[in-house]
Amino acid sequence: MSSFLYFILPALGGYTLTSLYLLKNPHILHRKKRTAFYCTHISHRGGCGERIESTMEAFTYAVEQGTEMLELDCHLTNDGHVVVSHDENLRRQTGHDVTVSSLNLQDLPLYKERLEVTFYSGRFSSGADRRFALLEDVFRKFPEIPVSIEVKENNHQLIEKISDLVKCYNREEITVWASVKSSVMEECRRTNDSMPYSFTMSRGLVLLLLYYSGLLPFVPLGESLLQFYLIRIFNRTFIPEQPILRNKVVAYLLDKVTMRKSLFKHLAARGIQVHLFVCNKDEDIKAAFELGATGVMSDYPSLLSSYLSRNRMQD
Repeated sequence: MSSFLYFILPALGGYTLTSLYLLKNPHILHRKKRTAFYCTHISHRGGCGERIESTMEAFTYAVEQGTEMLELDCHLTNDGHVVVSHDENLRRQTGHDVTVSSLNLQDLPLYKERLEVTFYSGRFSSGADRRFALLEDVFRKFPEIPVSIEVKENNHQLIEKISDLVKCYNREEITVWASVKSSVMEECRRTNDSMPYSFTMSRGLVLLLLYYSGLLPFVPLGESLLQFYLIRIFNRTFIPEQPILRNKVVAYLLDKVTMRKSLFKHLAARGIQVHLFVCNKDEDIKAAFELGATGVMSDYPSLLSSYLSRNRMQD
């Protein structure tokens, strides 16, 4: 036993020291990713705290406020149009218990006049534009603005049409595949592997396992972005749907396990952008950047622009 420890302890020590050194110096093993965009200011659902979410009015206002990326979700209508909508079922957004896929484009109902902001409980947004936007209209109006598209369903026709629009508007380098589900991401990448893509939930868990095991510095990563919750917003501005996440102990542990500055700094050093969301208060924006986020996603583009402007002036 003593002879075993004699060999294993130095080996473990050497592995730990090597892993820690490479965690801080990833350029030794990995070439830094070079994406065509670098975004500090990201507007969640087009900045849904200041205008009705995912409308052309919201996207236009966010760009006018200086946003560097639009985050949105897409679904397919019954007659084959790719529309921008967070939900497939439109009850929350419109008051009508119908799905995007069951309706033709011309039959989609209007958004509610006042819509609650999901990530700022008790706050509502409103605007003159209550119509659902087409993804093509977003691409046409903002040809140089990077867009992160979350695909929620494994719908080959939807994914193929998104890819076709991306190619048509020559924006493969500035449009990001995003999905929580690995099966959906696999389909997205099979359809168009020229677009950058973000971590799925399962890949995020693998990332944490690699980080805590010390293996992360040795493993290549295909993703270009990590987009994840800033956990400190749980049960403050954001009330999770899952009861377990409303438990303060669970939220505390999740924060301690996932919000690791050394992890985010390592990813950033490898050219993988880290976007934390959804930050709707100055204190949360500040916390995200202090953790090592390269970008912050907010429902309030003017708030984020004001914060960035003040802090750049201080720098």
